[in-house]
Amino acid sequence: MIRIFAFAFVMLAALPVRAATDIQVVTSPGGVTAWLVQEPSIPMVAFQFSFRGGASQDAPAKLGATNLMVGLLEEGAGDVSATAFAERADELGARFRFNTGRDSVSITASMLTSNLAESVALLRLALVEPAFDDVAFERVRGQVNSGLRSDETDPRSIAGKAVQAMTFPDHAYGRPTDGTLETVAALTPDDMRIAHRAALGRNNVKIGVVGDITPEALGLLLDELLSEMPDDIVDIVPDVTPVLDAGITAIDFDTPQSVVIFSQPGLKRDDPDYLAAFVLNHIFGGRSSTARLNEEVREKRGLTYGISSFLLPYQHAALYMGQFNSGNDTVAEAVGIVQAEWAKVAETGVTAEELDVAKRYLTGAYPLRFDGNAEIAGILAGLQVVQLPISYIVERNDLVNAVTLEEINRVAARLYQPEHLRFVVVGQPEGLVAE
Repeated sequence: MIRIFAFAFVMLAALPVRAATDIQVVTSPGGVTAWLVQEPSIPMVAFQFSFRGGASQDAPAKLGATNLMVGLLEEGAGDVSATAFAERADELGARFRFNTGRDSVSITASMLTSNLAESVALLRLALVEPAFDDVAFERVRGQVNSGLRSDETDPRSIAGKAVQAMTFPDHAYGRPTDGTLETVAALTPDDMRIAHRAALGRNNVKIGVVGDITPEALGLLLDELLSEMPDDIVDIVPDVTPVLDAGITAIDFDTPQSVVIFSQPGLKRDDPDYLAAFVLNHIFGGRSSTARLNEEVREKRGLTYGISSFLLPYQHAALYMGQFNSGNDTVAEAVGIVQAEWAKVAETGVTAEELDVAKRYLTGAYPLRFDGNAEIAGILAGLQVVQLPISYIVERNDLVNAVTLEEINRVAARLYQPEHLRFVVVGQPEGLVAE
């Protein structure tokens, strides 16, 4: 995928508290809704737009179309060339970042309040009037092809694509989001126009805004920005159940360390047990020195420099995954330990002490997520995507603290499924019994 600019700026310390209590729902005269945290102390505004759909909407013969299209949004728009667009953004102090995921196209924008009107007009050009001219198209396609060729020699990319393909056969989630060398080679500028029409619409966007702007001004701005977008975007991807059985898949690759990705079916974000599973994963495989996997695989035995697991709720399916690297001569032992710990937590759950430690960490770390305008705007849009209420920001730590030992161990018995735990190992592992 193509990442264009990254930009963030530091907020006042009081903003996390304000973000938790002062979210306003703004509806524009044209009917576009956004969540706003008004913060006049810094003369900037951050936007997060999340358009539901993403690369999973690509037809099998057009894989990579959405990714390539998104990469072209700043490469000339209206009567403004790619060079002039970049120069104008720099003059205005505006920063844009465009990204394609499996389930969404996300756009992050930050602008100076003094140049807000001009910056919005520039972003509108990119979103509504992208040029998709032949020169820019070939240049960006070359960048995508370079990334695809690099992926062919990257063990982690090889493992990740293999996991998706075997988990979701005959489904959009089993296909690469950035396409293949063959499908990208077959794309045309007309395909970009079709992908653009299918990806960005007023009816499939969730918006978070933070900064120096009033609700009234934001409403008018949203209409200016989005009023010309279609309002009939349809998600064409069906729900799917992951196809995973216990076992090990080995892919031969000449490297001194094997890359391992392990996965099984997970829980979708609207599952009533999701929050307990989130706390449970922190105990078992979170990025913490006290996590069980870290303790057993890294600290006690030194088989890896790092190991973690994570819940991955897609829009139409859910996985529970993890990853680590280990030497070819030690990876078999590391895989065996993960298998044993997976079965152990399913059978015996976790302890009261582990739960207490996790609650303290998760509730203490939560405010740190609200450390910038862009970060908060992303949280506001994300809450809307997963259909959580505004009150969730205030209630979240109380919800974490309310998770009981009985509940979390019930969820452990449900979540951890040794009979469906699949390992994909890319390398030249020694002593590993693989298919």
